[in-house]
Amino acid sequence: MGERSERTTRVSRASKELHIALRDAREQSAASREILAALGRAGAKPGEILDTILEHAAHLCRAQASQLYLLKGDVFRLSRVSGEIPTEYRKLLLDQPLARNRSSIVGRAAEEMRTIQIPDVLKDADYGRHDLQRLAGYRTLLSTPMILQNEVVGVLTMWRTDVDPFNTRECELLEEFAVQGAIVMRQDALRRALETRGKELASKVAQLEALREVGYAVGSTLDLDEVLDQIVSNAVRLTGTDGGSIMEYDESTDSFHVRAAAGSSPDLLKQLRAITIDRNSTLVGQAATAHRTLEVQDLVDTDLDPHLDALFRDGWRSVLAVPILRGERILGVLVIRRRSTGSFGPHVELLETFAGQSALAIVNARLFGELQTKTSELEIASHHKSEFLASMSHELRTPLNAIIGFTGTLLMRLPGPLTEDQEKQLSTVQMSARHLLSLINDLLDLAKIESGKVEVDFEPILVQSVVGEVATALRPLAESKGLRFEVNVPAGGLELMTDRRALSQILLNLTNNAIKFTDNGGVAIDLNQSSEKDQILTEIRVTDTGIGIKPEDQERLFQAFTQVEGKGSRRYEGTGLGLYLSQRLAGLLGGSISFESEYGKGSSFTLRLEGNQKWPHAY
Repeated sequence: MGERSERTTRVSRASKELHIALRDAREQSAASREILAALGRAGAKPGEILDTILEHAAHLCRAQASQLYLLKGDVFRLSRVSGEIPTEYRKLLLDQPLARNRSSIVGRAAEEMRTIQIPDVLKDADYGRHDLQRLAGYRTLLSTPMILQNEVVGVLTMWRTDVDPFNTRECELLEEFAVQGAIVMRQDALRRALETRGKELASKVAQLEALREVGYAVGSTLDLDEVLDQIVSNAVRLTGTDGGSIMEYDESTDSFHVRAAAGSSPDLLKQLRAITIDRNSTLVGQAATAHRTLEVQDLVDTDLDPHLDALFRDGWRSVLAVPILRGERILGVLVIRRRSTGSFGPHVELLETFAGQSALAIVNARLFGELQTKTSELEIASHHKSEFLASMSHELRTPLNAIIGFTGTLLMRLPGPLTEDQEKQLSTVQMSARHLLSLINDLLDLAKIESGKVEVDFEPILVQSVVGEVATALRPLAESKGLRFEVNVPAGGLELMTDRRALSQILLNLTNNAIKFTDNGGVAIDLNQSSEKDQILTEIRVTDTGIGIKPEDQERLFQAFTQVEGKGSRRYEGTGLGLYLSQRLAGLLGGSISFESEYGKGSSFTLRLEGNQKWPHAY
């Protein structure tokens, strides 16, 4: 009978323990759900969530009080509490916070970065805060650190006023609550960082927008006063200051004068323009000479130069001077002012950026002025050059034509027979004269184009006719080199409104180049015409199997006096003007020349001309 009673007692005790464990598990689960729900709720306040954690921790661990200590520097300060905490205890902690050492359980948990329990503080030899124990009356303490990124940021602690050690489950519960508390603090830190970054980003966006506007103004207008006014206005607005000015440096007088201003009264500007702001004896001059930003946080505490004295009498109290430089050259100074005292520190980098934009604006304006002067001088020089080239070309062409004609007569043996050596020398003289005449003709054409004296006469012409004339003129040259010479044109006549002489010269240049730079294979001229709506496109393509053009030479191909080298550095005769003149003539005709080339395999040049009408003819 006794044995049965004992078995019943054990079963009853086990059932009770199981019931308690199940109840605790449910309460713990409910507490966790509540905390997690608060963590996920938008707008939840971190302090309220931490209070909830402390309340649940004290309740589930059967503690009389729970507290949260946060690390501030080298000490832990009481942040939040749950339970009855004596007022004197709080006051003492405020005056004497817990050190990060073994004198308190909070310090021990932080130092060892693990959960610490003191079963009875009165029997713990290392415990050093008996002043707090006497006020609160606790005996058993339990603490666990809150850790973020391997750093202790706080400690959760709780006590019992009786000597009643916390069991393993209660220790684990406190550790779980510490993890949840750390998550709350992490979220709060991220939120604060996000808000800070958001404000910084908004400020940066405003700064970048202002810098973009100023950059656009610098690049789109040469009105220096307009650009500098915009720069100083934006500088004052974005730094939250009260006024500013841009002082431009005058090298001739070694002084500065006001070029632009914002937030300045007419009387102040009148005073500033009436005084001499010398480079050697003023704050503005010192900043420019030293090539560094200078500030005066309180004008009362500094010697006032004429510029600062005028500002002080007008009610200004602090000044920042940012030099405007171009390399080592002084261009001016950006001056920012406030009517209150204090440092400009956070805004120096932005203001130095504005100073850089001011430098660019001043340099651009000065360069434009110099450019206008140089342009005028170049126009005069170009006019004189063109007149000289035209005059000299005519003077040289007459004797050259005479030389070509006289050598031609001799080579025809009209005056009498020639020896083989004489014929060779006369042929050399004639070839050189023709080459020089070609050069003079190119220079004359260049002078005419650059001086704007080339006039084009648009008239309806048969394109096949011009192509045929060019082919007839150059076919003998191609055949003399043993090259194939092909002309591919449509069966019907294609008529185009253009200048016949300019078109002929372009095709002669392109085809002559193709023959000149081709030693094997052939040269082909292809004519095509297509239409779309009211527009027609005429394409004349000259293709060769010659030396091709090196990739590094292709970008400068249409520049004047550019010549292409052949294999083995072989140079070909010519002035290097043919393609340049052809492209300029094509432009006068409303068209363009493009090319494709592969070095060692050949090239293809295409003349494209647009028109608005096409006339079919029998051909």
